[in-house]
Order: sequence, then structure tokens, then C-alpha cells
Amino acid sequence: MVLYVLNTLIVPINFDETPQAKIKLRRISVEEAKEILAGGFVSAVGHEATAKVLSQLLGIQVPMERRTIFLKPGDRAIHFFLKVRLPEGAILSEDELRKLDYWLVLSEVEAQSP
Repeated sequence: MVLYVLNTLIVPINFDETPQAKIKLRRISVEEAKEILAGGFVSAVGHEATAKVLSQLLGIQVPMERRTIFLKPGDRAIHFFLKVRLPEGAILSEDELRKLDYWLVLSEVEAQSP
């Protein structure tokens, strides 16, 4: 079981390995995210400014790691989800990110029988 931090609400599943899955999503507070992440995590945050904002917000080092991941049954992820759609190609600075509304969302993957 792996815990990831992502800068998107997309829940990446490898359908070749897990043809069907049930995903639980729920909004969580910063405090709850801190508790969940205290046991360790894998960062898949692909943008430097977002990683820095998350590090400050959560009080832990969230490294920028641009990697492809797939969640498997039993995995969880904390998603940093901006509540606005950015223009195509937009790359925001830390200051610009801090001005936007966001949610932290916890996803949990459960295996399902086909």
C-alpha cells in the first residue's frame, strides 16, 4: 500500500492490471492531511511552485517529482485540486497559487471483481 501526493484530482489506474476499481474520494482538511502524511509518502507533484506551496501548507517537504504513477488496490493519494481551470499552458508562481481556492482530496482505491 502506497500513499501518494498529487497535484491533480485525476486518479491514475492501470486498467491492464486492475480492470475495475472502486475509488472513494473525500475532501480533507490540512490538519488531516498532515496526520495522514506523517507516516511517509511518495510525491508525484510535477510542478516546482506547487511542491513549494504544498510544503509550506503541510509543514513537510513535498519534493517536485515529475513521475508517472498508477494507483493499485489499497493505495491512497492526497490530491491538491485547484477549484479553477487554468488557461492552456499556464504555469503559476507560488504567489499566484496561494491566491487560488483549492481542496485537498483523499482518494482510496478498492479492487472490484469484474
